[in-house]
Amino acid sequence: MSLAGKELILGITGSIAAYKAVYLLRELTRLGAGVTVVTTAHAREFIAPLTWRTLSGRPVLDDLFDPQTPDAVEHVGLAERAQAMLVAPATANILAKAAHGLADDFLTTLLLAARCPVLMVPAMDGGMWEHPAVVANVRTLRERGVSVLEPDAGALASGLAGKGRLPEVDAILETLLRLLAPTRDLAGEHLLVTSGPTREPIDPVRYISNRSSGKMGHAIATAALRRGARVTLIAGPTPLSPPPGAVYVPVQTAEEMREAALHHLASATIVIKAAAVADYRVAHPKLRAKGVDLLVVNDVSRTGIGFEADDNQVVLLDRWGGALELPTMTKLEVARAILDRALALRATAAGAPSTSDRTSR
Repeated sequence: MSLAGKELILGITGSIAAYKAVYLLRELTRLGAGVTVVTTAHAREFIAPLTWRTLSGRPVLDDLFDPQTPDAVEHVGLAERAQAMLVAPATANILAKAAHGLADDFLTTLLLAARCPVLMVPAMDGGMWEHPAVVANVRTLRERGVSVLEPDAGALASGLAGKGRLPEVDAILETLLRLLAPTRDLAGEHLLVTSGPTREPIDPVRYISNRSSGKMGHAIATAALRRGARVTLIAGPTPLSPPPGAVYVPVQTAEEMREAALHHLASATIVIKAAAVADYRVAHPKLRAKGVDLLVVNDVSRTGIGFEADDNQVVLLDRWGGALELPTMTKLEVARAILDRALALRATAAGAPSTSDRTSR
């Protein structure tokens, strides 16, 4: 992933979770983004401005009337330059101000001036997150086009457990990449994706399985979400976390995977089966026997591709006799190629021209 050349605004509010935003800022700059940090007065109680200035390489903005700010309306110019704005952590207070259009400091004024995608990442106690006022404010923001990333569940600073933790940095980055994605050609589609291995029990202790990591299926789900699709991910046992935003259905056995797939099949517009279910057949007979439109073939015995690897090299076979051999590439790049080919084949079958068809051949 890359954010090279992107101009971002990172808003920091007064939450103990502000320390996680330090790691977020580091990752944003590592990926090539230019980041301007804007803090509230309470945010300074948790993290000193020097930390943000050191990591971003830019002045930290927190005062609309700072005499050292060269531009009297810096919030307007900054809003025009930014390609995305994140507020992480976002407290209940900033959610309320944003929902009601209040502008009493640099950050809230900037939120009103912003014309770019805005991502709010809440962090607060579980009882606050569930309060009707907060629920209503989040709903209002979403109705206005603001993206609000659901907080994680777990141990909270109060000592209690519940929903309200700031999501992990990887989840925040993934959501940001979707907001900045140049292609939304899967908007309105519902992809059903299977991923990972299955476990077939021999007895209460032992089982038969394989070395599938689930990386390919999860990459397909990630790529589809970035292109605007709604995704249901049915996955066997895997250490991977599902991409944020996917409907995640964990299963163990082949039969459980089959039942879950049949349950979600009716609403799916595209089905991609990347799971390593306990079966093996030669590619072309399998293509005919399964009655599918597209089959992705790879050699898992080759070093550096297939099971547990980050890269893959595949051949895309379609039921009309086409074969497209792809070079070795990352599984996320393979996922994008599979989605391109699926859209192209569907357009061809419907007799409609397709940009992805022209580029994939």
